[in-house]
Amino acid sequence: MTDDLPFTLPALRAALDAGMTPEALIALAFARLDALGDPGILIHDAREAALAAARALGPRDGRPLWGVPFVVKDNIDVAGMPTTAACPDFSYLADRDAFVVGRLHAAGAICLGKANLDQFATGLVGVRSPYPAPRNALDPLMVPGGSSSGSAVAVAQGIAAFSLGTDTAGSGRVPAALNAIVGLKPTLGALSSTGMVPACRTLDTISIFALTTRDAFEVLSVAQAEDPEDAYSRALPAPLPAPVPPRLRIAVPSRDTLVTDKDSVQAASFQATLTRLRTTGAEIVEMDFAPFHEVARLLYEGAWVAERTAALGARLTDRPDTLHPVTRQIVSAGLGLSAVDAFRGQYRLAALRRVCAERMAGIDLLCVPTMPRFVSLAEIAEDPVGPNSLLGTYTNFVNLLDMSGLAVPCGLRPDGRPAGVTFLGRAGADALLAATAMLVEDGPMGATGWTRPPLPALSGVAGADELAVFVCGAHMSGMALNGELVSLGARFLRGCLTAPRYRLHALAGGPPPRPGLSREARGGRSIAGELWALPLAAVGRFLSGIPAPLGLGTVELDDGSAVTGFICEGIGVETGRDVSEHGDWRSYLAHTAARPAKEEAAGAT
Repeated sequence: MTDDLPFTLPALRAALDAGMTPEALIALAFARLDALGDPGILIHDAREAALAAARALGPRDGRPLWGVPFVVKDNIDVAGMPTTAACPDFSYLADRDAFVVGRLHAAGAICLGKANLDQFATGLVGVRSPYPAPRNALDPLMVPGGSSSGSAVAVAQGIAAFSLGTDTAGSGRVPAALNAIVGLKPTLGALSSTGMVPACRTLDTISIFALTTRDAFEVLSVAQAEDPEDAYSRALPAPLPAPVPPRLRIAVPSRDTLVTDKDSVQAASFQATLTRLRTTGAEIVEMDFAPFHEVARLLYEGAWVAERTAALGARLTDRPDTLHPVTRQIVSAGLGLSAVDAFRGQYRLAALRRVCAERMAGIDLLCVPTMPRFVSLAEIAEDPVGPNSLLGTYTNFVNLLDMSGLAVPCGLRPDGRPAGVTFLGRAGADALLAATAMLVEDGPMGATGWTRPPLPALSGVAGADELAVFVCGAHMSGMALNGELVSLGARFLRGCLTAPRYRLHALAGGPPPRPGLSREARGGRSIAGELWALPLAAVGRFLSGIPAPLGLGTVELDDGSAVTGFICEGIGVETGRDVSEHGDWRSYLAHTAARPAKEEAAGAT
């Protein structure tokens, strides 16, 4: 195999299928590392252990990441390797894998070593380390991004197929944007924190870097599982790929709350990405982002700094000389905060959470610039704090609001720098973020020069812990009650048709108007609707909110399959009006909306 083998999961599988050995693949990864000559990427080079693991890997046996090289941020444990958190005095030898690392090893992935970071995961610039700072993969004058700097650069340079970072304030997203790769920050609790050195325990998560959204999401599907040892772990449905709903409402910062720090190129690049989203059928809605910006300020200007202070324990007072000067400066602020400050911060956050939730009512997800602008090494040398804070403008609020996030490259700006945005969703919206990101994913894959692979075709399938539900009225995407499904963690699977044995009725009562679906013994037609996957744990709650004469029953689809769906009682059919001729509820509503306008125009003439 040649040195230009793309380190994407499909390309690596093809190479391994064609006869390349895992050992040869790992040797290629280290050859690339050596050729690059950047001593700041890895704190611990596990070359011999990785090659030995490749030789001992055994048969593939269906393991999805068999032979795939990856890198782990050095605040996450890997058995037999030191964990330093970029503080040599803190170093210890891990006696077992972190929970997530163990799942990746079980899937056949091979760890190349431990990656550099902003010390104790405090920073977004990637240079707050006693070790040499990794070089930005695209422009050595720019910061590499932190705190997961080494993890991001290893992927952007084609050394690792994916890597693990962490994300408390944006450390899994900002480095992705600065190096033109994908950064996936999952729903809090989706990835166990067992074996991870905490920064802010209540807000931390492991994150994933990859060259493509597809690869990052596949790694998430392997790594995600509930961990009984982690008190913050969540039992979430398996992250399964699914297409984007046909009606998608995306909120973006309004013009007066869009922060790009006077970078007109960044502002224009963001608007260009929104134009691309509109061409896919998405509705773009401007939103006042002031409350989100206020939440972001709470992270470092409020009592959450004290949580970082707590994570360091006695080190801050007993051995402050072992800390990076900027890290010590930031975390020392927590010593002056009290429990009263912490409670006041919680009260303010609770109030802002409600405001932000109200702003997001009827919105599927948010789209923001991953960062306001690029930041140079010279700027950070002059002011270590200000530009770092600027980088967190669109990232600091996310974990405080229990949101999921995915940073994706979107091509090149006119000045040749990488364009990119971040999609943000509610907890559990990871699959929707991935599907949406694929709509705009474009441009270079880091510094590799490899051609971006074609996007996969997504076909939604309900998981074992989900129920496929057919909806044909106001619960469809973009309609009044769709938020009820989304708030329960439902995922869009696909548009579909019933078997040709149904009638659609506009039920009496309202507003709003409601449809009723009935199965006919003779006659009828196919009615269009949508199939959504609803977590089994949420079915009872969803059912309790369905008003008579509607209920859930069995609906036969045109492919012969049977799913759960809305069915109307006979009394509703008798008093309703048959609107089956329109074929679906959207068409009927469009017809009734157009009729008054036509009547008004006729009256005017």
